[in-house]
Amino acid sequence: MADRRNRPLIVAALMLALFTAALEATVVSTAMPTVVRELGGLSLYAWVFSAYTLASTVMVPLFGKLSDVYGRKPVMLFGIALFLVGSMLSGQAATMNQLIVFRVVQGLGAGAMQPMAMTIVGDIFDLSERGKMQGYFGAVWGLAGLVGPFVGALIVRVASWRWIFYINVPFGVASAVILMAAFHEKVERRKRTLDLAGAMVLTGAIVALLLGTQGLHPAPLIALACVLTALFIYIESRAVEPILPLGLFKSRVIAVSSITSALAGAAMFATITFVPLHVQGVLGGSPSDAGAAIGPMVVAWPICSAIGGRLLVRVGYRPIIRFGMLLVALSAIALPLLLRPGTPVMVARLVSIGFGAGLGFSQTAVMIAVQTSVGWEQRGVATASTLFFRSIGSTLGVGALGAVLAATFRRSMSSVSEETVNRMLGPERSQIDPAVLHSLGTTLQEGLTTIFWAVAAIGVAGFVAGLFFPSISLRPAAAPAPPTAADDKVGSEAPTAPAS
Repeated sequence: MADRRNRPLIVAALMLALFTAALEATVVSTAMPTVVRELGGLSLYAWVFSAYTLASTVMVPLFGKLSDVYGRKPVMLFGIALFLVGSMLSGQAATMNQLIVFRVVQGLGAGAMQPMAMTIVGDIFDLSERGKMQGYFGAVWGLAGLVGPFVGALIVRVASWRWIFYINVPFGVASAVILMAAFHEKVERRKRTLDLAGAMVLTGAIVALLLGTQGLHPAPLIALACVLTALFIYIESRAVEPILPLGLFKSRVIAVSSITSALAGAAMFATITFVPLHVQGVLGGSPSDAGAAIGPMVVAWPICSAIGGRLLVRVGYRPIIRFGMLLVALSAIALPLLLRPGTPVMVARLVSIGFGAGLGFSQTAVMIAVQTSVGWEQRGVATASTLFFRSIGSTLGVGALGAVLAATFRRSMSSVSEETVNRMLGPERSQIDPAVLHSLGTTLQEGLTTIFWAVAAIGVAGFVAGLFFPSISLRPAAAPAPPTAADDKVGSEAPTAPAS
């Protein structure tokens, strides 16, 4: 369905788009303590991340379905445009509430960028090539992870934190221009129906669940989320073209991949979100130290992704997924055991390496297994569903754990102003009374320890889920067989049936 002749240019454009998204994650994480110091609102700290991941999460299955209907290119270009608009608006934010709203816009665009990039790769490369491509794309994440923390710290030091959002624009524009010129696809035109009812109900369920996990009237909101989820399942079972086909999850490959992706996403984003806060708030480190603590995660990820991709055709999916999730579990357990007051930042870096290695092995194998188990006409929604569950895990995990941190401060530091708490995260911490500063640090450490133990439980659960991944026979990729006859087009491989 996609023209193979321009693959180098297409890959370059996709790498630019992914570089933009990856750079955003590490730069924002590094700069957020500084943003909180200027705009205030430590209690809203986690919402800057949760709003972004929530918006991207609810759009992933919709964009995946739209790409199966209208093609990958228009969906990808729309996502890039929306992401850049959100980036520009975020750079203009005057309050923490405004920043959260603008991050929603940015997240809506991100909901198209990563799933479309991964789906296009699945379209234009066969199974034997995807492992190699995962290594290349992983290298992009690694480069962004390597330079992101330092770029974030440099921007905060010499300019304004607002440039952490403006920096996205040139990369996004370049990606869109190359895609418009080089990427061509032919989509079978026939009358389609769009499952808008399912999309709206799913969005309502996710929003209700997130708000409930944030501690805002949890009982009624979580009950509402359960009701809406049941309604969504009912709608999907009757929809002509469901946004998230329930039949996909009859496959153990996709069912287990969804669960492990959700748990891996929760552990990963909790680490990215709260380890920098530990470094600056508890250890008194700089923004550079905070970024350097998580940077190794996205460096180890591509290295192990490339290794795992090459090992895949020799040992199969299951051993790589199990080994990767074991590394994630061990790294998660290390968080509460090792990250203590006075612990060197190097310890956090070593834990981040373990996380990155585990995610690189497991998530690469999971994605290739999912894409190989379906044909072209379902590859977009199948890829998107796996990323959707990873995002769900990230969103709910960070949201719920952020609520834990906020509750800890409300309970223990009611006599301390929020302004004082915000000053703890910057150079002004030296101006805070030592007794108050010690009390603040102790309270923050108490909340973070609880959070890290929760991350440990999530990591162990992810490893247990990975043990249930089925054994799949690795067969040579079949010749391209697109749904419509066209020269120089790529279709799908023959689906690989999972063994029980």
